[in-house]
Amino acid sequence: HVQLVESGGDSAQTGGSLRLSCTFSGDTYSRYCMAWFRQAPGKEREGVAAHFTTGVDTYYTDSVKGRFAISRDNAKTTVYLQMITLKPEDSAVYYCAAKRGLCGTWWWKAFEYNHWGQGTQVTVS
Repeated sequence: HVQLVESGGDSAQTGGSLRLSCTFSGDTYSRYCMAWFRQAPGKEREGVAAHFTTGVDTYYTDSVKGRFAISRDNAKTTVYLQMITLKPEDSAVYYCAAKRGLCGTWWWKAFEYNHWGQGTQVTVS
């Protein structure tokens, strides 16, 4: 079965940068849309970015455009989220998620994904 393991969460200062990683196992990685979500205390889980193998099926939520970049290494079956110019409002638990096929226009809907990692904490102050 599919397993996702995130790493890279940490504390950072405003304006700083972090890179999150998520390693995929248990199925053919290239068949999956990979996404990052985040959830702050008292808030709903929010889609941050999503990316499919082709590279053209890539999405970002407006608040992170120009600051975050999603990428994937198919050889390592790993998806990354490079975050720069961090803001306190980026603080949250970040989750990696996967679903088979294209990400599509509903990429930001958490219910679209049936595989989730355990989450990694990002704190910006």
